[in-house]
Amino acid sequence: MWKGRFQQPTSALVQRYGESVSFDWRLYAHDIRGSIAHAKGLEKIGILTTDERQSIEDGLLGIKADIDAGSFTWSIELEDVHMNIESELTKRIGPAGAKLHTARSRNDQVATDIRLYTRDAIDQISHLTRDLQRALVECATRGQDAIMPGYTHLQRGQPVYFAHHLLAYVEMLDRDASRLADTRKRLNVLPLGSGALAGSTIIIDREFVAQQLDFDSVTQNSMDAVSDRDFAAELLFDIALLGVHLSRLSEDIILWASAEFGFIALADAHTTGSSLMPQKKNPDVAELTRGKSARLIGNLTALLTLLKGLPMTYNRDMQEDKEPLFDSLDTINLALEVFAEMVSGMDVNREKTAAAASDPLLLATDLADYLVTHGVPFRQAHEVIGKLVHHCLEVGTTFHDLTVADYQQFSPAFESDVTTVLQMDVALAARQGIGAPSPKNVASRLAQWRETLSV
Repeated sequence: MWKGRFQQPTSALVQRYGESVSFDWRLYAHDIRGSIAHAKGLEKIGILTTDERQSIEDGLLGIKADIDAGSFTWSIELEDVHMNIESELTKRIGPAGAKLHTARSRNDQVATDIRLYTRDAIDQISHLTRDLQRALVECATRGQDAIMPGYTHLQRGQPVYFAHHLLAYVEMLDRDASRLADTRKRLNVLPLGSGALAGSTIIIDREFVAQQLDFDSVTQNSMDAVSDRDFAAELLFDIALLGVHLSRLSEDIILWASAEFGFIALADAHTTGSSLMPQKKNPDVAELTRGKSARLIGNLTALLTLLKGLPMTYNRDMQEDKEPLFDSLDTINLALEVFAEMVSGMDVNREKTAAAASDPLLLATDLADYLVTHGVPFRQAHEVIGKLVHHCLEVGTTFHDLTVADYQQFSPAFESDVTTVLQMDVALAARQGIGAPSPKNVASRLAQWRETLSV
């Protein structure tokens, strides 16, 4: 493609080092779509005749069919997906194929292809994220009545519903879906027509081409257009944070599935055994997901590091943007899909969660709140209940074993109704604030999510 300037062919070693077709071939459908739109733009300004444009379109669709069927031969001598397709097109249809690259560069071409590809990828990730939300809502609905301890510092804190815990991840995933939607809006701007860096003297109707490709608008600075990979970095951040959320859910599932907790049972189909210990049932899906989140963070770091020292405009370093992007897309898609399947087969062990939630100390804060409603300042109430907890641990008793007189030794504000605070159903029903885990709130939020997600 640059034989006019160079007198020697590119070294075979340089070709091997510089080729990208081994991984950017996956852009072929988007490259072909972008080229068809570009051809229509060239036809509109008279560079191509209608017959030439139609010949180009038919030729490109024929190439696409061959690639779809796996019968297309890729050549590293042609470096990338773009030149492989353009070269084959010219072979098939002749001079009209050589006109296709008029008024564009590989710089704005690849920038367009990546945006098209990434836009479709976001739609797929968003769909799979919603599927996982649905699986969590379904699982929460099945275990709606199960009570478990909520934890801080991995120490038992206060009682919550199992469903409330799962719905926390539904909320996280909803923010992930929102971020993906925002990223999609920002990337949906057409760079094609920016040329190598300074546009072209052959003026194409860029708004027309944008309409052909369903872009909302066109870029306004040709230098920025060809060098911008903000959208890729933003998407890799979205994916990395989504991976972190999956990793946190994985950690809960790994703990819950252990013999020490026993809060859930995972289906055999989503666990593995041990080659040595026949009794083992390992939560490998959750462990792998927890591990793969590190790759997602690493890919984001790789892209940001790649971009941070680049001058305007396009630099060949930017070829390295694709592999981290492709890897993260492949990883998160599979993780979301398998996680949704695993959660759909996950059941809560009500006996185990109830036994853990029966720890009377989980209601220590409720006793402090009781004193507050009886006129005791909270900091003083906190100290009183702290001493009460210490007393129970020291003598080996529980809140339930204490008499009203025992309570009154710690504060005269305790009255005969103090024992009602220690009833789990009363304690949970009292948590009526917005977002708190009362039975009414949990049921309402589940209903809202079922409606939103069409569960």
